[in-house]
Amino acid sequence: MNYTVIKSDKIFSGKVFDIKVDEIEYDSGIGGRREVVIHPGGAVALPLTDEGKIIMVKQFRYPFQQRVLELPAGKLDEGEDPQICAVRELEEETGYKSGKVRKLGAIYTSPGFCSEILHIYLVEDLTKGKHNREEGEVDMEVLELSLEEIEEKIVTGEIVDSKTICGIHYYRLFREGKY
Repeated sequence: MNYTVIKSDKIFSGKVFDIKVDEIEYDSGIGGRREVVIHPGGAVALPLTDEGKIIMVKQFRYPFQQRVLELPAGKLDEGEDPQICAVRELEEETGYKSGKVRKLGAIYTSPGFCSEILHIYLVEDLTKGKHNREEGEVDMEVLELSLEEIEEKIVTGEIVDSKTICGIHYYRLFREGKY
């Protein structure tokens, strides 16, 4: 690091994230300012059926005012294990419960300004159940798609969600025995 933090202020505290502004000084003496979204992180489930289909959800995303096709995911509760979060979110959003969970990897969603880390899990041995969606998720659709169908939707731009694209890439690498 070639800087010193001179002052740090939390300027916003929200339900999903906080925002802080740091005044910094580089070793050269030049000052700077860094605005950081502080996010607790989250977990993503890549649910795989016994038939090899991947369970996805299509839900309304307020910032874009459109429905987005993506893997089930959610925000970590304070101190929550990401694997527990992935399983919880899977059940809440789709109703599926899991018997087998394996971590595929983790991603920094926007490292230029946000501290969010998403942990991605392969979830297998699924059992159907009843979902328990939050108010904003009531019209969520649950779909079962093959890996090939998902990859085609990525290519055509129907899937644009970064956690989903990364999760699918991790899964492909895992399936090919690369880790």
